[in-house]
Amino acid sequence: MQEISFRNDILPLKDKLFRVALRITFDRAEAEDVVQDTMIRVWNKRDEWSQLESIEAYCLTVCRNLAIDRSQKMEAQNESLTPELEQKAIASGPYDQLVNEERMKLIHQLINELPEKQRVIMQLRDIEGESYKEISEVLQLTEEQVKVNLFRARQKIKQRYTDIENYGL
Repeated sequence: MQEISFRNDILPLKDKLFRVALRITFDRAEAEDVVQDTMIRVWNKRDEWSQLESIEAYCLTVCRNLAIDRSQKMEAQNESLTPELEQKAIASGPYDQLVNEERMKLIHQLINELPEKQRVIMQLRDIEGESYKEISEVLQLTEEQVKVNLFRARQKIKQRYTDIENYGL
């Protein structure tokens, strides 16, 4: 087991933890608070770090649980998540850029409408690039359940997007 350093191993997870918390709480200030609380809890458990298989999975689990607790207490509103981290496609003109922005807004809206479990799995897999194994540890599911939920989430978004694009539904 290698020595785990708060500065080198845990602090770099801050942005990833924020994005996960934001997907659950839909509130920037709440997500920032969740990340801060996560860091404090992880620091307070520093004596147990050497026993953990993955410090990242542990941090994500703590973050997810805190975010769920906070969002349940606040009865989080379904605000749209701003696509601030999206790389904008290089558009050939203002019209193309506007179309791309509208499509991204629609995709974010569709992601935000997913059930919480599917939304978090999509965030961790498609945006954060986590492995199925890490996601299954964080969410306490089997890898097969993670794959099934991710498939269903992607299918639901694809179907809704197609319906809206083709039929305006």
